[in-house]
Amino acid sequence: MSGTATALDGDTLRIGHREIGLYGIDAPELMQTCKTRKGKTQQCGDLARQTLAGLIRGRKIVCKGIKPGPADPLAAICYVGPININENMVADGWAMADPRDGKEFVRAETFAKRRKEGLWRGDFLAPWEWRLKN
Repeated sequence: MSGTATALDGDTLRIGHREIGLYGIDAPELMQTCKTRKGKTQQCGDLARQTLAGLIRGRKIVCKGIKPGPADPLAAICYVGPININENMVADGWAMADPRDGKEFVRAETFAKRRKEGLWRGDFLAPWEWRLKN
């Protein structure tokens, strides 16, 4: 599947009428907040969406389906040119490697942690923990 896309949140795109979950990653939910190093609350779910939107804005996206998703039929690894969008979101610190999908993006997550990128600049709950509590 390919075309221009819209970021619905930090790990979901829409191409045409089709929702595509970014396989192997989990980003904060839109309403999820986190804390900066200085203790200020920020809308980390919306920041993740904005990061994804900036990465894909106006560019042709190519998605390679991996498996059906729970809420929609497609989970995919998507690219903008040679850039793996899934991996980029994790390396930028605005998504985490999803432990349910193996270890494909763990290296990118380790990179983000060490460099204190995105979410790793402050305190946050993993998206799956936040969903359990909310």
